[in-house]
This record gives sequence, C-alpha cells and structure tokens, in this order.
Amino acid sequence: MRAERDELAVAKRVLERITEQLANERASTAKLTAGQVGGQAVMLIPHRTSGVEEATLPPDYQRILTAVGQAVGPVMARQVGEVLGVDVSVRAKLEPLRGKLVRLPDRGRLRKLPDGWFTARL
Repeated sequence: MRAERDELAVAKRVLERITEQLANERASTAKLTAGQVGGQAVMLIPHRTSGVEEATLPPDYQRILTAVGQAVGPVMARQVGEVLGVDVSVRAKLEPLRGKLVRLPDRGRLRKLPDGWFTARL
C-alpha cells in the first residue's frame, strides 16, 4: 500500500507540473503577434478574446476593422477597398484585401453574412 501511495503522490506532482506548463504556454501564445517566434509560425490575427486588444493586430487589419465599424450597414470588400484607398478596379489589388477580410470573421473579429457582406461584430 505504501508503494502505491508513493506512486500516486509522484503522479499527482507530475500532473500539477504539466498543468502549470500548459497554462503558461497558453498565456504566452495569446500575447504573440509576430509571424514567427522561435522558428515556429504563430497567428498574426489572434482569436478574439477578452485579453487581446485590437491594437495588437497589424495596421492593415486595424484599418479594415475601422472601415467596417464606421460603415452604416453591411459592406462588401469593394466598399472597404474604396474607403482604404485601394484601386478596386484592379482585381489583383482587391483580392488581398478580400483575403484579409475573410480572416477576420474566422477569428471572431467581424461577422460575415451568408450573402458575403461583412458587418462589425456586436
């Protein structure tokens, strides 16, 4: 019985140590905004959580969020491009903006309607 109790005590300490390490890793990755850290890729656009501010986003994404937020209603990528000064008549210049717009709803920063329009998240 003593041996089993000792094994359980060791297992408990290992579990506590692993839990603490995971919590530290999660806390540190929530703050990352760079493209690569320590040779590993990290998200430039973190998921929307209470601890992650819009100011941590790259400037292009901040401008997109501001343009969509200032719009009177839902907007398309073309309308956001016009506000940001992108040449919307050239598809090659509009598509990167559309790609950025699509990432924002995936991360909980904007809302994408079924018809492809974007709105600010409430």
